Amino acid sequence: MADTEEHRSKGTKKNGARLSGTSYVVTAVMSSLGILLCINQIFHLNIGGFMPIGNAYYYYILTFYLSISFLVFPGAKKDSNRVPWYDWGLFILCIVTTLYLGLNAYNILTKGWEYVAPALPTLAGGILWLLALEGIRRTGGFSLFVICLVFSLYPLYAGYMPGFLWGSSFSLLETVRYQSMGVEGIIGIPTRVVGNLLVGFIIFGVALVSSGGGKFFMDFALSLLGHTRGGAAKVAVFSSAFMASLSGSVISNVVTTGSMTIPAMKATGYSPRWAGAVEACASTGGSIMPPIMGAAGFLIASFLNVPYVEVMRAAFFPAFLYYLTLILQVDAHAAFTGIGGLPRDELPDKWATLRKGWFFLGSLFLLIFILIYMRTESWAPFYVMIFLFGCSMIRKETRYTWRKFVDFIVNSGRLLGQITGILAGIGLIMGSLSGTGVANSFSRELVLFAGGNTALLLIFGAITSFVLGIGMTVTACYVFLAIVLVPALVEVGLNQMGCHLFVLYWGCLSYITPPVALGAITAAAIANSNPMSTAFLSMRLGSAKYILPFLFVLNPAMILLGPWEVVLLAVVTAIIGCILLASALEGYLYFFGRLSFFPRTVIFASGFLFLYPDWLADISGLGVLILFILLLKAGVIKQPVSTEATMA
Repeated sequence: MADTEEHRSKGTKKNGARLSGTSYVVTAVMSSLGILLCINQIFHLNIGGFMPIGNAYYYYILTFYLSISFLVFPGAKKDSNRVPWYDWGLFILCIVTTLYLGLNAYNILTKGWEYVAPALPTLAGGILWLLALEGIRRTGGFSLFVICLVFSLYPLYAGYMPGFLWGSSFSLLETVRYQSMGVEGIIGIPTRVVGNLLVGFIIFGVALVSSGGGKFFMDFALSLLGHTRGGAAKVAVFSSAFMASLSGSVISNVVTTGSMTIPAMKATGYSPRWAGAVEACASTGGSIMPPIMGAAGFLIASFLNVPYVEVMRAAFFPAFLYYLTLILQVDAHAAFTGIGGLPRDELPDKWATLRKGWFFLGSLFLLIFILIYMRTESWAPFYVMIFLFGCSMIRKETRYTWRKFVDFIVNSGRLLGQITGILAGIGLIMGSLSGTGVANSFSRELVLFAGGNTALLLIFGAITSFVLGIGMTVTACYVFLAIVLVPALVEVGLNQMGCHLFVLYWGCLSYITPPVALGAITAAAIANSNPMSTAFLSMRLGSAKYILPFLFVLNPAMILLGPWEVVLLAVVTAIIGCILLASALEGYLYFFGRLSFFPRTVIFASGFLFLYPDWLADISGLGVLILFILLLKAGVIKQPVSTEATMA
């Protein structure tokens, strides 16, 4: 589920060689014990009288999953195919250190060890700090490691910083204790989210894929849309949206689904550049698409202290608009260039596909039902997995053998080790900003700098989110900005949920925006297209993602908050606006055909007015659209000849 950078994507391909023999068995055992620990804690089972207190539980999460990261992810390229002795040493050291701190969790709370502690726990805290930094270097890449290192040391020099960067200074030992034993450091919100919520959803995502869910969603999308105009690209959008929502990983999703969808798009007439850009945009939407959204969605719920279902509800409509605009652009391009669908006789039968894999869809619906109506967030994925495992055992193709089940456990451990390594390191950033008080002063100074100007704050926030998204993972970028930027946006009167989603959207745009554009570049490598050309096309296809954050942060009705009549108007006008926006970008308007340059600019203006959160803008957009139609019918505006009029 972790949002994956290029470094981690490449490392994962080679991890199969590292996880063999003893390392494979140890990872399976540690992952199994970690899952049992989480089930015991989440369901309050008290197995064998073991029920650790909160901070002890979070240390034990690190015992099982941070330790795994030293076995799965190599510290250097030369170790890609083996686990050297020093990685085993880090693995054991992590277990010993976190177990010691977990066993002393009560003393940490009652004796205030996060401020003043004996020598041995302080030493253990220092070791954990270094392990967290090494863990994020391996799982998040060198650039994120440098950022976390600099911020983790911030309390040492905060008192020497100028202006709003000034904060309370700590000594080295005070910093060590606060980062390793305080509730805002390594075992702060990010690690707590892993232990309380993410574990179940991560395991559920792995279970869905390992039992054949990935193939089912691909076949189901093919059976529904493969024969339609530009069908291969529509299949790419729908299947990648499903899988990216479950995994939350851009790069890994591009690599897995893109290896199938990109050749299919090229075979039906899409250029390599188009095939790569479509896959990149579809996969990039995973971190904003319910029901799972990667780690960031759960962090939003924790920051706002609201049920996760509230985040799902708020995120749904903007994500729907993003994918709607993408699918309409794909269809309009197919209509403009005459790209057809795949032959029906080469496509899976819809009903046969459903009969074989209905329970994959059923598990998603069951998950959403439990989240919405039963409101047992931490329990929901485990209940659904019982249903999924039971149904998968019925058919031979999806049945779990012993080896397949162990692979599922190992893959769960690999993914949990990755996300724990990232979030434990991010906890160091949170600890520094919270402990020094810089987070509050930064937000306050930011508001003063902008003079309370909402537009200026949003533009500054968008630029900051994008720039940080280049060097950080989506999750790390979101956590940092949730601390320092979101309070400033809320202070000028913007909706809190909208502000959190705003920085999340802009934080993941670097995946399709040059010069970095990791998602687009990865897709271009599979498509054999020019990387920068593919990235710039990805920007156009993903244009809704650049616009939507400004709209829903200014108009909460677009995240389904407010009176029903206001929400309904926002939904209708936004859908119309996205249809017109897609038509203008691709030069093809449904029921009218191809558009020349001038009509495209008029349609774009009309679409933007419909999207703008103001009823006068909606009326103006409608007026522009009606005027365009009248001038077109009167022959004042000349159009290229085209007979296609409807969406295939």
